[in-house]
Amino acid sequence: MLQNDKPKFFGRRQGRRIRKAKTTLLDAFLPVVKLDTEKSFDRLFPDKYEKTYLEIGFGNGEHLAGQSLKNQDAAFIGAEVFKNGVANLLSIITGIKEGSDLPETISLTDNRVDNIRVFDDDMRILFKYIPDNSIDKVFVLFPDPWPKKRHADRRFINPDNLKEIHRILKKDGILRIATDHKVYKSWALRKTIESGIFEWTAKCSNDWRREPSDWVQTKYQRKAIREGRKPVFLDFRKI
Repeated sequence: MLQNDKPKFFGRRQGRRIRKAKTTLLDAFLPVVKLDTEKSFDRLFPDKYEKTYLEIGFGNGEHLAGQSLKNQDAAFIGAEVFKNGVANLLSIITGIKEGSDLPETISLTDNRVDNIRVFDDDMRILFKYIPDNSIDKVFVLFPDPWPKKRHADRRFINPDNLKEIHRILKKDGILRIATDHKVYKSWALRKTIESGIFEWTAKCSNDWRREPSDWVQTKYQRKAIREGRKPVFLDFRKI
C-alpha cells in the first residue's frame, strides 16, 4: 500500500533520545556515507570492489560493521529506517562514543576502508535503484516478526520482497535470513521455498542450527540466547 508514493511503514523510526555524540555523527558523518540515489550504482564507492553485499534492517549495525571490517574487498550497503540504529553504526565505524572528545574532522577508524553506504529509509524505496543481478549476498537478520496473525502481511519476507531480492541478486547469489522467533522461522522457510525462485542450501540440521562460518554475532542475538531463544540461520540460493 502506498501513501504519497511511499510504501506504508509500520514500526518505530526512533526510540530513546539520541545523545550529543551520536547526534553529531548523524549531522556530520551520515552525509559522508549516505547512499546517494542520484549516483549510478557503479559509482557509489570511490574504489572498485569484487563483491557487493546488502543488509536489510541492520539494527544496531554490529553485523554490518563486523562484516565490512572482515571483508574489506567487498562493498556493503546497509538499509535501516531506525534512527538510533543508524547512529550506533556510525559510532562503531568512527570509534566515537558518548563522552569522547569530538575531533574537528570525523572519519573512519584507521583499520577501516570506505566500503559502507547507508540508506536511512525504508528498504522498499531503495529496491528500484538497485540494478538487476548486482548483489552477491543479502542479509535479513532478526527482522520484526510481527507475531500476531492479523499483522502477518507486515513481515518483510513476503512474495513481493522476495521477487525484488531475487531480481537484484547475481546468479547463485545468497539470501540469508536469521531469526530467533519460532513463527517467523516457519514463515520465512515456507514463503521462500514456495516462491519457487530460491532453493534452501541446508543439507543437514547443523547447516541451519549453527552459525555460518562467516557470522558476526550481535547484541540482540546474545540477548535472545540468554533468554532461551535459539536462533536459526537459513541460507537460500537464487535459482
